[in-house]
Amino acid sequence: MEGQTGTRTKRILLFLSCIILSIGNCGGPLLIRLYFLRGGNRIWFSSWLQTAGFPALFIPLLVSYHRRRRACSDESSKTTKFFLISPFLSIAAALLGVLVGVDNYLYSYGMAKLPVSTSSIIIATQLAFTAGFAFLLVKQKFTAFSVNAVVLLTVGAVILGIRAGSDRPAGESNKAYILGFVLTVGAAALYGLILPLIELSYLKAKQTVSFSLVLEFQMIMGFVGTIFATVGMIINRDFEVIPREAREFELGVTKYYVLAVFSGIIWQFFFVGALGVISYGSSLLSGVIITVLLPITEILAVIFYHEKFQAEKGIALFLSIWGFVSYFYGDIKNTIKVNESAETEITTHPTLASTQPV
Repeated sequence: MEGQTGTRTKRILLFLSCIILSIGNCGGPLLIRLYFLRGGNRIWFSSWLQTAGFPALFIPLLVSYHRRRRACSDESSKTTKFFLISPFLSIAAALLGVLVGVDNYLYSYGMAKLPVSTSSIIIATQLAFTAGFAFLLVKQKFTAFSVNAVVLLTVGAVILGIRAGSDRPAGESNKAYILGFVLTVGAAALYGLILPLIELSYLKAKQTVSFSLVLEFQMIMGFVGTIFATVGMIINRDFEVIPREAREFELGVTKYYVLAVFSGIIWQFFFVGALGVISYGSSLLSGVIITVLLPITEILAVIFYHEKFQAEKGIALFLSIWGFVSYFYGDIKNTIKVNESAETEITTHPTLASTQPV
């Protein structure tokens, strides 16, 4: 019974993580795109916004801490720790925070220099990088369904880039365009490496993964990533330019800063959701969800920014949903198979039943 309860709780947390990841994965790029569309051009500042919202994580951590204290006796509540994360995971999160900072800059540069369809196809290739690194680092097991999902999602991303040349930004130099292309490929590859590295960190730490631990891990990553971007902003003198950019922003000064605040918060949804999916699922599943949400983000861009809805986007959306369903169908079949094997084992060896928790 306890095992079933634990599995049910894990499923609920995985579902919650998927929702949080969906909000961040769709909302974050749309807000960054709005920043560049309405007059923003500070690449370091846009990359800084992707991690600067980490202090907001103190709120759910504080709530979790008080819940743990109430669950303990009067004496033990006095020794309840606010932070649960181990020194090993703290160091791992800090190192990964540097990589996240680098990845955010590469991603922001691509968003500023490339057309949407081009950046979309490149970023979506991170699923292939994630699958490859997951196989090498955490020995990810592939089934016919997961391979089918990776192929379908990758093809869907490629289709999004068919019209890449037709919506190339006007006035963009060849040098900036090529550099944007190369750096965006780097962003896709680097994030494809980061996801399995996070999963590997949890496996090596051998620490019980709770949602509080996920938040703490992200808070450290966000803190280090923000420091990295802050140094870049200082060198690039972004802090001196931001007040002037706010005054010249097409939507006005107030909305400029409101956009900045909401960008910081929404991007935390993305990172916390991704960490949660990795913790209660796998890095490959996280990559699958990120990729399947790509055409959905494109549809939202059509709705909010009145971008053209070409047939390619509809086909990509269909293939993404097909790949998504394929992945989870395979996961459900595998879970049923594992449960049936466990029941057969208990039936074959009745003595094992007496050792099962009740």
